[in-house]
Amino acid sequence: MPGCTVKDVDPNEFVDALAAFYKKSGKLKVPEWVDVVKTGKHKELGPIDPDWYYTRAAAISRHLYVRGGVGVGAMTKIFGGRRRRGTKPNHACRGSSSVARKVLQSLEGIKIIERGTHGRRITSQGQRDLDRIAAQVKAGTEGKPPAAAAAAPAKTSA
Repeated sequence: MPGCTVKDVDPNEFVDALAAFYKKSGKLKVPEWVDVVKTGKHKELGPIDPDWYYTRAAAISRHLYVRGGVGVGAMTKIFGGRRRRGTKPNHACRGSSSVARKVLQSLEGIKIIERGTHGRRITSQGQRDLDRIAAQVKAGTEGKPPAAAAAAPAKTSA
């Protein structure tokens, strides 16, 4: 399907498909500590999904495709959350910079992204791979009704 980009498909479906692609290819270097780490100091437990590292790599790849030129600090802001402080009000908290750094390094290792002068950017090979997966996602969802339309009850006119 020519002319299909990452921006043309649903982000959730695309991230799931890209994470499955990363896992199936086996090229993405996954650190050995992924089963014991938390994704931020605002979290109480680590991720439940055993393949969370592939999902995080896919989400970061998509974000760099849409808006390049970001680094580790921006990724910690994106994947941060609210820190619950007991009886005191919640505050915003950044995500783990170690996780963000290792994911970016893993994506650099498979030539999806590269270091630029102002953060990391997607490579031409990475853009080609992401567009190909987006075309597969779009081809798989054609003919299916959107989830919002299918879940909403039909209105009758009076």
